Amino acid sequence: MLGYMSAISSDRSYFIALGNGSYEPTQHAAGAWREDELHLAPVAGLIVHQLEQWRIAHAEPDMVFSRFTFEVLGQIAREQIDISVDVVRPGRTIELVEAVATIAGRVTIRGRAWLLKSSDTLAVEGNEFAAMPPIDECAETSWLKGWNGGFIDSINAVQPANNRPGRARAWVTSDVSLVAGEDTTVLADFAKLLDTANGIAVREDPTEWFYPNVDLSLHFFRTPTSGQVGLDGRVAFGANGIGLTSTVMHDADGPVGMIQQSLTVRSKG
Repeated sequence: MLGYMSAISSDRSYFIALGNGSYEPTQHAAGAWREDELHLAPVAGLIVHQLEQWRIAHAEPDMVFSRFTFEVLGQIAREQIDISVDVVRPGRTIELVEAVATIAGRVTIRGRAWLLKSSDTLAVEGNEFAAMPPIDECAETSWLKGWNGGFIDSINAVQPANNRPGRARAWVTSDVSLVAGEDTTVLADFAKLLDTANGIAVREDPTEWFYPNVDLSLHFFRTPTSGQVGLDGRVAFGANGIGLTSTVMHDADGPVGMIQQSLTVRSKG
């Protein structure tokens, strides 16, 4: 059974529920690039929260999410968010669900998620991802905390001493709840921190270069068991203005999957 995270008061939450899939962001959800936008990380977590509520209410009980993909269709304005959920491909063993986030009357994010029927594969369980250093052995403040915005201010992030530009690891946590007054699954609470992956392995100074991600893809081979997020990331910039952040994500028990983010790279000069 999936665990739940308890909600806390609105002054320490990223969103306030307005009912019928509508939410008001708080200052903790503010973005890193501009004052008038939201950070994708908590918004993605909110969409996962809505998809989790749909799964619990409508999907077969042994179905689990294996992948989420978020397409960012424009600036994520710092205004009310309205989320609707529809089934794209129904099924009892494989199902595709879509969540659409409308902000200020404009479709801003389309999130699609695959639900797969779970089964007992303990006998063949295994992976080849390297372990993260334990969080209590990471004494440095992560480069992630060098970014601006209410969301970055709301999180804690530490890293080991051997990071380098374009290749870095960090543990990210937050005591800010996703939605005021609403319990969330551990998966949704975990997801609210994952878009920080593009900020931990800083390849170039963000005061001189833009490299926002236009999407966020989360691939899970195991459902997270804690809200503690470990990120082991690599950033590549091509010669044509396109980049990629590729990250292995971990919880307290080990690796759980991978994150991919496509970047548009531009000089501020």
